[in-house]
Amino acid sequence: MGLHIVLLQPEIPQNTGNIARTCAATGATLHLVHPLGYSLSDKYLKRAGLDYWHLVSIKEYPDDQAFFSEHPRERCYFFTKKARTCYAGIAYPEETYFVFGRESVGLDESLLRQVEDRTVRIPMRTGARCLNLSNSVAIAAYEYFRQRDWQGLAEADDTFAWEEGK
Repeated sequence: MGLHIVLLQPEIPQNTGNIARTCAATGATLHLVHPLGYSLSDKYLKRAGLDYWHLVSIKEYPDDQAFFSEHPRERCYFFTKKARTCYAGIAYPEETYFVFGRESVGLDESLLRQVEDRTVRIPMRTGARCLNLSNSVAIAAYEYFRQRDWQGLAEADDTFAWEEGK
């Protein structure tokens, strides 16, 4: 249950590592759909994820069809700059899958045509091609938790103890 981050054929290990850190910090499940543009043992992937890997629940799928046969598209929201609906204009259900495409080309056009009513975008200035994938995932994930009044995430005073005079 909860938030699921789905990367369809990600290409850059550092992005996946950063996304894994976001998933670790929020408790979201990370779904990796092959083929990947790197090995899961890639040193850049591990370095970007730092020491958070033990906190991340990762599921892998051999291809898009395997993922979608297991997870209905009705629970998925597809991020693309081509969407008309802003990501913050949706009330996301408890179990939500945020689907992101490859860094170089985004989500496949044929998929987007099939799910047009479930596509969302992150607003950007005219002329900007796209945001970094890991930044997009973080923006989306924190909107999901904002809508739930940060349920499941620690408050600042729960995790930090400030000593007076320091």
